Amino acid sequence: MVMSRVFFDTNLFIYLIEDEGPLAKRVEYVLKQMAIRQDELLISTLTLGEVLVRPIEKGSRDWIRRYEQALQQPGIALVPFGVEAARIYAEIRAGSRLKPPDAVQLACAAAARCDLFLTNAPRLSRQHVRGIQFITSLAHAPF
Repeated sequence: MVMSRVFFDTNLFIYLIEDEGPLAKRVEYVLKQMAIRQDELLISTLTLGEVLVRPIEKGSRDWIRRYEQALQQPGIALVPFGVEAARIYAEIRAGSRLKPPDAVQLACAAAARCDLFLTNAPRLSRQHVRGIQFITSLAHAPF
């Protein structure tokens, strides 16, 4: 039984995979707590694209493989940018000054009806988006 649907912003995976010290440890802790609670982890297909930019620039096949394996494992649901997300994206962009990638992330999370959108970007944690119950920072995650 899934308790909550939790959407991770891209930056959380970058901390986790690139081992950014205390931030990586916090993401690991949140993931462990989610597993105990049987929460569902959601990410957008944009996240997969975003995390692959630097490894592709560097030509690091190992780094590319690590990201692809980390983001395409059982227990992680990839949310596409479909028609419903496109409509929500338009609403977000029309009502805010958010950058397109941020609006895509929020739109995908809203289309997936997530309970919690978890980010480390303060500009996002101040948003209110129809379809997302709570948006908060990694530091304030209720885990």
